[in-house]
Amino acid sequence: MTNQQTPRESLLPDRLRNLYALTLGDGIRDEVSTENVLLHDEPHRRLRRFGNTEQLRAARRAGRPPVVLVPPIAAPASCYDLDPDHSLVKHLLQTGRIPYVLDIGEIRRSDRHLGFEDFFDDIVPQAVTRAQSDFYAPDQDVSRRTDGPGLVDLVAWSLGGTISLLTVAADPALPVRSVTAVGTPLDYALVPPYPLVRQLTRPTKGLAVTGILRLLGGIPAPLVQIGYRGTAWQRELKKPAFILSNLGDTEKLARMEIVNRFQREFPGYPGRLAEQMWECFIYRGELATGVLDLGGRRIDLTSIGVPVQLFGSHRDAIVPWAAARHGVDLLEGSPQVHFDTVETSHLGLIAGPDAISGTWPRIDEFLESLPVDSAPADESTPHGVDRAEVVEQEASS
Repeated sequence: MTNQQTPRESLLPDRLRNLYALTLGDGIRDEVSTENVLLHDEPHRRLRRFGNTEQLRAARRAGRPPVVLVPPIAAPASCYDLDPDHSLVKHLLQTGRIPYVLDIGEIRRSDRHLGFEDFFDDIVPQAVTRAQSDFYAPDQDVSRRTDGPGLVDLVAWSLGGTISLLTVAADPALPVRSVTAVGTPLDYALVPPYPLVRQLTRPTKGLAVTGILRLLGGIPAPLVQIGYRGTAWQRELKKPAFILSNLGDTEKLARMEIVNRFQREFPGYPGRLAEQMWECFIYRGELATGVLDLGGRRIDLTSIGVPVQLFGSHRDAIVPWAAARHGVDLLEGSPQVHFDTVETSHLGLIAGPDAISGTWPRIDEFLESLPVDSAPADESTPHGVDRAEVVEQEASS
């Protein structure tokens, strides 16, 4: 949808109108969200159900488990509904599934006490059970081929995938049928420049970085935004020339505007969580081994007993392909681990033309292949039993 033109704008040719919209106007395209209902509005726990009443009824009748989308900590939940043409929630609705989106919202200095355990022990499990209760409400017409409460699927991008895996590992009894992690790093020793930073800080045993993070109360939003833009610095340098050469192409400029708006909304990392990322993921490399000590909790990712789907890209400037693929070897307790390669950027893995042609269809196939009545893993099941076939597929752009 294009912004409604003022009388002055309507008299201008396309090139001048677009230039005016980008500089003095309200932008080229309005922000448009897929139809949704706000179910819960609490700090760091906002939960929306997408779709209309008829779509909800149809999904319930069909018995398709709902999908809970978990955002990264330092990226807005709008990554799943970026614009009408690149919206994962809209796609899921078109395939007959009801998406629920957890919105963590803005991170302030006052949130510096939040650590990973707050998300995998509280915030995400609560979103899962709330979505389950809403979709499988006892007074609704829900077709289920299983006894007891119904299950949900977790789908997440980037660090949201890490949090989703930690959530399922921390509580195997949660009603989660599967986890899909898109562009999720699972070995930070393979993510530049962390190996170099780790080496340089060895004389202080990593405490130099910890001290800086503690002083800042985390990683402030402006630094996160600069860091994200820095991963594509060549594109940023070429942006003025891109705008001037495409002033007559409203669609191209609209897509650029959508990405710019998305980047401006990046929140920061809370202090405790940022320290845990540095100490557990980067300096000590615990994430790569699968066994972590977070907030006094021992979390074992190798014990995850639900099917898992992973995505990576050789063109991802933030998460190298090998760092994402590490999960294939790491998640040895899962009955099946699928790894898919979709050659595109980090954001492009979840929202973009390559996501439409590569990522989303693979997610559909994975979810469709799972039995509706899959049950959470029994904690007594030995690790590695019935080690699944690893499926690797590639969808090139």
